[in-house]
Amino acid sequence: MPPPADIVKVAIEWPGAFPKLMEIDQKKPLSAVIKEVCEGWNLPSPETYALQNADSTNFYITEKNRNNIKNGSILRLTTSAAQMALQLHERIQSTSMDMKLDALKDLANSSRDITFAQEFINLDGISLLTQMVESGTDFGDLLSFTLTAFVELMDHGIVSWDTFSVAFIKKIAGYVCKSAMDTAVLQRSLAILESMVLNSQDLYQKVAQEITIGQLIPHLQGTDQDIQTYTIAVINALFLKAPEEKRQEMAHILAQKQLRSIILSNVIRSNKPINDEMAHQLYVLQVLTFNLLEDRMMTKMDPQDQAQRDIIFELRRIAFDVECESNNSGSIEKRKRLSKQFTKTHFTNHVNPAVDFTQIPPGMLALDNMLYFARQHQDAYIRIVLENSSREDKHECPFGRSSIELTKMLCEILKVGELPSENCHDFHPMFFTHDRSFEEFFCICIQLLNKTWKEMRATSEDFNKVMQVVKEQITRALTVKPNSLDQFKSRLQNLSYTEILKLRQSERMNQEDFQSRPILELREKIQPEIMELIKQQRLNRLCEGTAFRKISSRRRQDKFWYCRLSPNHKVLHYSDLEENPQGEVPYDSLQDKLPVADIKAVVTGKDCPHMKEKGALKQNKEVLELAFSVLYESDEYLNFIAPDKHEYCVWTDGLNALLGKEMSSEFTRSDMDTLLNMEMKLRLLDLENIQIPDVPPPIPKEPTNYDFVYDCN
Repeated sequence: MPPPADIVKVAIEWPGAFPKLMEIDQKKPLSAVIKEVCEGWNLPSPETYALQNADSTNFYITEKNRNNIKNGSILRLTTSAAQMALQLHERIQSTSMDMKLDALKDLANSSRDITFAQEFINLDGISLLTQMVESGTDFGDLLSFTLTAFVELMDHGIVSWDTFSVAFIKKIAGYVCKSAMDTAVLQRSLAILESMVLNSQDLYQKVAQEITIGQLIPHLQGTDQDIQTYTIAVINALFLKAPEEKRQEMAHILAQKQLRSIILSNVIRSNKPINDEMAHQLYVLQVLTFNLLEDRMMTKMDPQDQAQRDIIFELRRIAFDVECESNNSGSIEKRKRLSKQFTKTHFTNHVNPAVDFTQIPPGMLALDNMLYFARQHQDAYIRIVLENSSREDKHECPFGRSSIELTKMLCEILKVGELPSENCHDFHPMFFTHDRSFEEFFCICIQLLNKTWKEMRATSEDFNKVMQVVKEQITRALTVKPNSLDQFKSRLQNLSYTEILKLRQSERMNQEDFQSRPILELREKIQPEIMELIKQQRLNRLCEGTAFRKISSRRRQDKFWYCRLSPNHKVLHYSDLEENPQGEVPYDSLQDKLPVADIKAVVTGKDCPHMKEKGALKQNKEVLELAFSVLYESDEYLNFIAPDKHEYCVWTDGLNALLGKEMSSEFTRSDMDTLLNMEMKLRLLDLENIQIPDVPPPIPKEPTNYDFVYDCN
């Protein structure tokens, strides 16, 4: 008979005692359960104890979250959150530096739990931490853990950011402005400034008075990507919260400080891969930069304003008033004739073209783009205007109307005027390669539009169809994330109208063919075979083995260890190495063994024991993403840090396969899609007129030796 749904079987630990196996009745008050546990170990004052998850989180069990306890969970009896908060509150005020440091480490780790955080904040703990910072007596690790605990406590949203003094802000800003500052302190300080700016308009004013862009720029010129990420985050926060009238001024300052070129050379084109958080901050900066165009995009042209109308005359002058040789009078006459037809050919409103720019969006932004193109790319501009002015009726591509619609389209593609998304990482490196990237983007696209118009042999009735094709060309070219505007231009060269038609046809056929019921049934039938193939590949890779780098809590060590799976998939062989091996390491040189049968679980990221402190400090995010551990026996771990994302996926997949669990890495999903699509296409091939041999292929010769055979002894 199955146990009642309200009964949970768990193991409860207590230091110095054997774990207690017991059943928890979820209908009982938690205080009664704790009292029962304390009586079992003869512990007085059960009200001073609490239950805690015995994992890397160490989060307290409360009446609110107790339903998350699962059968087989391991809990720990520990000091209650109120008692723990009181003890740490006293310990961090100790006169002994060692005791104070240990207390601050514990506080930084415990503050991630909202139950503890609430108790510590009730003791006015936030004020105590801010006073410690304002006093300026702590430095190095003491200051680092103080700021870490402060950030973790504030992240719960219990205390308002508006409560902090100018003295505290000045102190934090001072840490950011110092040229030589501890990395952890600098990271925490930048994170605090970002949160202050984003969460309080009053604090934005105070922070903006203490920090200048010039003081932040040097942090981008280092090699620490975490510091660079936090720095760009602070710049983005200042940009986002600045009043509208100050944003253009701030953009001008950023241009003077060459922020774009510094980010391009020190971040985007550095040797380090860009992690997700950095990609998000670059995306936010990209969006905020393009949003500066919103004012012009939503500004209508005044048809009666002579200065604005003069810009249209300037466009005509650049196109037609080019000095010609004296003996080429025919060309001069032709240009004069075409000049008179300029507004009729290229604008919707022939009498007063200024009316075309009263549509918002794109408003005056379209005219700005046209003038930039005419002045900065004069040859291309003249060629397009003259070419279309000389075409037969209805086949001319109207430059004015095209520019207006194209500018509107580009604003839609780049979401000009919209606030950045919190989870998006979609930044484009090419927009960081030029100070006038939007205008240059327009110049490339207007030439593409003219080229596509000719390829489609379009007439004025086909205008919307041409714009749809151009939009598809642009969006397809952007998906490959070109590193420069030249690469974007090259990509567009390969996306001609003919190629777009082929891609559309191919996608349409694939969609129609692969969505039918028989095809879907065949996919479901093949999928287990493909998954088994991926599993065998992962296990074969584990048998080949991998060299893992050892990383200490303080600095990277050039020491290695090697691990590989036995061919019979029963044992993990591993051992330390003096140097990075070249090729595979033989089994007999790997001294340590771990039977696969003893493995209980595989944990990753912050759940790994060797990542606990790193997780508390929110440092080394790249290392955190490559960490995994194997749990065996009683709380024994074999800790790994993969050399790259591919090895991480291979090993976590392989270990999960050994334990009979699902392989869920992104590489497995990618391999599944690739192999499944390939197998589907092979099975659906038309085999007519293809001769299948009657005789099987010959058996290969036996190997010259059998040294590759694994010795089970």
